[in-house]
Amino acid sequence: QVQLVESGGGLAQAGVSLSLSCLASERTIASYNMGWFRQAPGKGREFVAAINHSGDEKSYADSVKGRFTIFRDIGKNTVYLQMNNLKPEDTAVYYCAAATWIFGTLIGAQDYDVWGHGTQVTVSS
Repeated sequence: QVQLVESGGGLAQAGVSLSLSCLASERTIASYNMGWFRQAPGKGREFVAAINHSGDEKSYADSVKGRFTIFRDIGKNTVYLQMNNLKPEDTAVYYCAAATWIFGTLIGAQDYDVWGHGTQVTVSS
């Protein structure tokens, strides 16, 4: 089964940018819908952004629309989340996820069956 490894988290001040990466261990990410989710302390896991298997459909949570961009590099088998103009409320553990069943929704966590271990993003004001 594919494994996902996130990287790129860290500590940032409000207003700056961070980029997260998600490397898939096998097959090609073009076989899966790929998503980013996050979980803040004391809160449930929430959808952030996703890209479908063919790369022609993207979806974003309203809270990040216009600030975050999801994109992929097929050659590197990696999905990225570019996060600009970070806010303290973006503080969370960010998880990469893959949906091997590509006919589910892009925004529902229940439609993803492979998850990374997460990477912490902390934004200070």
